[in-house]
Amino acid sequence: MDATLAIALNEFFYVAKGLVVIIAIVSVLTGLMREYIPQDKLQATLTKHDKWGTLLGALFGMLTPFCSAAVVPVTMAMASMGASLGTVMSFIISAPLCNFIVLAMIYAAFGLKITVVYFLITFTAAVLGGFLIAKSPWRNEIKRGDELEDTKTTGCSSNTVKTCGGTPTSRSRMRNAMAGAWSLFKRIIPYVLLGAAISGFSAAYLPADLVEKYVGGDGMQSIVVASLIGIPLYLRIEMAIPLLNVLIAKGMGLGAALALIIGGTGASLPEIALVSAVLKRKAVIAFVGIVLTTAIIGGAIFQYVI
Repeated sequence: MDATLAIALNEFFYVAKGLVVIIAIVSVLTGLMREYIPQDKLQATLTKHDKWGTLLGALFGMLTPFCSAAVVPVTMAMASMGASLGTVMSFIISAPLCNFIVLAMIYAAFGLKITVVYFLITFTAAVLGGFLIAKSPWRNEIKRGDELEDTKTTGCSSNTVKTCGGTPTSRSRMRNAMAGAWSLFKRIIPYVLLGAAISGFSAAYLPADLVEKYVGGDGMQSIVVASLIGIPLYLRIEMAIPLLNVLIAKGMGLGAALALIIGGTGASLPEIALVSAVLKRKAVIAFVGIVLTTAIIGGAIFQYVI
């Protein structure tokens, strides 16, 4: 076998086997959480405690590892129930950036210290971002009533606030939880394997000098560039983590790597388009600005402080 191909295959299997185990464990925990923690009640709580809305919104986002498409019906429900823009903003920043699937994968790749600092940066940004928008002249830049687009959702296992009738038994709830875990696992695992494949290909064939030229070194320029290029790339965390390990080995700075994760997973083009269904134009601009600022500041902290 060609030596370069062997490097690619070894990298693929090494990355894939670790991430598959992590995703399996987290999927089971997610299924249990969704079955035993009613999300409709969580959303109702957000509307009743507006004083703590941004903190509760960020916590809700952390506990709900939704994909971009699933964020829309949840935020629509929150808006229709009267949640403030600050609460909604904290949720849509926290949900993609510091939910526990993201934290588990960062821990698997970078260890406990990096994970803790990453969480503190992104969670603080979610709370602070929601608080600032709630106190700004743009605090009413959220769609209500007829302005909200009609989003149809079906099924008990979908990421919505709807539940099916009847009183569930312990056995049925566990069955639902495991079905939800399997559904989540099947949805995520193709991206994990694709990310492992990209990681293997990059480890074997990507020139190190190309990485160093654009996002290498410890300068702020590389951090800003990494933050910005994440938006059109639409990085799923399952694909980004394996790839970034290789890029770091080839000369990418840690700050640029984490900035790429924050920018690419928090404010990708699909994410921006989807939240526009709930947020008005100025709030969308604020959302992108908060995520990019978090990416740049977070990247600088990882580069120069950690």
